[in-house]
This record gives sequence, C-alpha cells and structure tokens, in this order.
Amino acid sequence: MKSPPTVVGIGELLWDQLPSGRQLGGAPANFAYCSHLLGNRAVVASRVGRDRLGGDLRQVLIAREMTDQFLETDSTYPTGTVQVELSGSGQPKFVITYPAAWDFFEWSEQWRGLAESADALCFGSLAQRSVESRSTIQKFLDSAPQGAFRIFDVNLRQTFYSPDVIISSLTHADALKLSHEELPTLGRLLGLRSLEPCLFCRELFDRFPLQLVSITRGENGSLLIDPRGINEHRGFSVRVRDAVGAGDAFTAGLVDEFLRGGSLAAMNDLANRMGAWVASCSGAMPPVPSDGLRNTLARLQMKS
Repeated sequence: MKSPPTVVGIGELLWDQLPSGRQLGGAPANFAYCSHLLGNRAVVASRVGRDRLGGDLRQVLIAREMTDQFLETDSTYPTGTVQVELSGSGQPKFVITYPAAWDFFEWSEQWRGLAESADALCFGSLAQRSVESRSTIQKFLDSAPQGAFRIFDVNLRQTFYSPDVIISSLTHADALKLSHEELPTLGRLLGLRSLEPCLFCRELFDRFPLQLVSITRGENGSLLIDPRGINEHRGFSVRVRDAVGAGDAFTAGLVDEFLRGGSLAAMNDLANRMGAWVASCSGAMPPVPSDGLRNTLARLQMKS
C-alpha cells in the first residue's frame, strides 16, 4: 500500500487570541492541520518558546494527532501570539507580536531530512520577516526534492514583507496563492503592468517558474490559473462563524488535489469546500465533524 504524501507547513506557529478564547494558529500550521485531516502525513516545522504557551501548544498539536517532532525550542524568545479582532461578518484583523520564537529558525540535520522527504510544502512571507528564519526557509526549499510541490501563500500581514522577500519566494515556488485584496499590493511590489487577473498571471508566468496561481475571493470563490487555462469557482453557501484559517484550509485542499493529479476544476472545488467548511466553524483548526470530513464537504451547496 502506498504511503500518504508528506506535506510540510513551514513558518509561524502561534496562539490566536480570539474574542472567544485562545486557539492554535499560524498559516503554515493551519495548512498542515487541514492537510492532516485530508489523510496526508502532515508536519509543522516551526519554533516555540521554552514557556508555558509553548508546552500547551505542543500538547494541543499532539492531541490532534500531529507530531511536535519538528518544533524547535527557543530559550530566549517567547512562543508567538496574535491578537485577533473579528468584524461583524467574521473577517479577522491581526496584531502580531514581534519578536517571537518563530523568528529564529535554525537549520538542522533533522529539518534537512524532513525537507528531503517532502512531497509538498507551503510557506509564506510572514515567517521571513527576520533574516534568521528567512535563510532557514530558503535552505529548506532548496533541500526538498526537485519534484516536490512548493506553494507560496503570500499572506501579507501588517508591514512584515518586502519586494526582496516576495521575489525570492516566487523564484523558489511552483505555485502562488493570494487573495484578491492582496493582488494590488503584490502588483505594486513587483512592478506589474496589469491588475486584471489573467494579464497579472501572464506576467508572473513570464517572470517566475510558476505552474499555478490561485486568487481567492472570500465567500465569492476563487480563480485558478495556469499557463494553459483558467477555472473560476463561485464558492459555497455557508454561515460564516469566523474566517480565520479559511484561506489556509483552501490551500490544503488545493495541494491535496494537486498531489492526486487533479484538474484545475477539481483543485478549485476541494479547495473551496475546505475553505467554506473552516469558515463555518470557530477557529482555524476545527475538530473533525461527527459524520466525517468528506461527508460534510460533500453536502456543501455551491452559491447560485
């Protein structure tokens, strides 16, 4: 029997301080959790403090049947936290603490071994706000097999990004995922001529070794564009409780279907189902539904 793919989320792992209480979070960790629910061998590569929050974080990760083997421990800097405010429609606003343990990744033989075993990995711009973690993430990407699927989930947060980080990340990536709100900022940072999605992507394909670009539109679905075509999805009708982690769940669904050899339409469908399900729950890492994740996803109704 073929073993499940190894899917790695490398970057920030932290506590989201929500109005309803503390929730485990961080985009790469949310991505890895949803990849785990989809049946992959999903791993978080990050760094936590030698503090109570770090210990609690490890316990929660293990309770959700994920390994803490690839979490480094920092004796100087604390476990990361984020203050999350929700709008009336459940859209999040983040205030991210700095510095945090995940700003100080250290390259190790253990992480090299994980990188070399990866079938897919997801990374973003936020964990590259420090020189130390940026260098380690780039080494991780370089050490992964040539055929591993590298997806850059841009995740522009506060002022923790720069043209250099974006350009370097796109140079290392096979796929880019961004929101429609991030598109103008990314276009400005890269000096692109057009913000029309198809022309925007054509410029990206000309400049970088990308195979795929995903542009999410919140409750209105998404566009998937590759050099050969485009697929548009309207999204699914759900009652949004909070949208924290919905984009990361979307990325997990996209990667899962990509690894299965799915079409643009199949990738877009599973990605939107995962994003809609998480948005209908509280927190970025909701428990598995009582009747199973796949059954719950299958019942979602597309927007008319």
